[in-house]
Amino acid sequence: MRKTPSFDSLFEAADALVSTLRTDAAACAAFIEDFARNAAQSDDEAFLAQRDRFQAFATARVEFDGLLGEMMAGLDRMTAEVSADLDSFRGLTAREKLTGWFSRQRMWHLHSQRVRAAPVIERLLDLLSKSNTIAGLVGSHRDFALACHKAAERGVVTIVGQRRRLVDAIDIARLRVKELNAKALTTQGRIGLYGGKTEWERMEAERRALKVEADKIVEEEQTMRHESQRRERFITMFQALVDGLNSQIGLCNALARKLSIDTEERLIIYQAQVDADAPGSKRKITQELFPHIAGPISLFEKGMLVPQEIGRRKAAADADFARKFATFAESHDAADAPIIDLTQKPSRFTLRFLRSR
Repeated sequence: MRKTPSFDSLFEAADALVSTLRTDAAACAAFIEDFARNAAQSDDEAFLAQRDRFQAFATARVEFDGLLGEMMAGLDRMTAEVSADLDSFRGLTAREKLTGWFSRQRMWHLHSQRVRAAPVIERLLDLLSKSNTIAGLVGSHRDFALACHKAAERGVVTIVGQRRRLVDAIDIARLRVKELNAKALTTQGRIGLYGGKTEWERMEAERRALKVEADKIVEEEQTMRHESQRRERFITMFQALVDGLNSQIGLCNALARKLSIDTEERLIIYQAQVDADAPGSKRKITQELFPHIAGPISLFEKGMLVPQEIGRRKAAADADFARKFATFAESHDAADAPIIDLTQKPSRFTLRFLRSR
């Protein structure tokens, strides 16, 4: 069974791969723009040479998307683990219960010590740090993919338009050849029926001229048909790049939405663990420290996070993630969902995890 890599190793792999991915994508987009300007210089040898780079981009894209999906699934697992640990604080240990027979104050003091001793806050901050890291990678790659997609798509549209005009010219040439052949046939049928030898020679010369012109147009039509087929091969390759970039934009959008909602969830869990109203409790979580997830943190700083409103949005984001990353869909089964109930505010939220009084 494959061992799940650590988040740091996955991020290092993704960060290294994205540089190669962007280099290949930028080179492919530049080739498309150059082809749109001067297709005549791009022969079949150029197609074969560039095909490897386009295929390299497609391979790297699939690998990069998989790394992003695995990192997101890993963050969900870590969130569920933190939630499970927090849920264990709901009850009292046997020792705490025994102490409660003699002193309830001492009982809650022991419980509070146990809660504070658990590294939940550190793990939550680490989760936010990892969320910020992957959000930065997703955001920057989305910006690149948008710009590259725009340039490549503009080139493909130009090339498709050029081929459409070429196809129209081929149709016109075929009609012209049909017309010339019909005239030549009519002229041939008239030879010997009208006039004398001089008239026959004139009509024969006319017939030959019509055939020469028709043959010339046939050659041009064959050349244009070959060029159309050549362009079609290039267009298929170019369109695959545009579709791949568009797919990455969609994936980045889905990941950005999920990261934002998941960050809200983790901040709500943080609020359940600490007294967010106490002086200094929010200093460790600021927009400056986590700039790539600043939106949810802004709500946190203003006290505007509402647990009751997150459930539906999170379910939709997780469903979208599952559709786009089917390999990791099982990580979002109900059994793996965070244990803390975010649809209502349970008593332990109110008690701030039973702090000693």
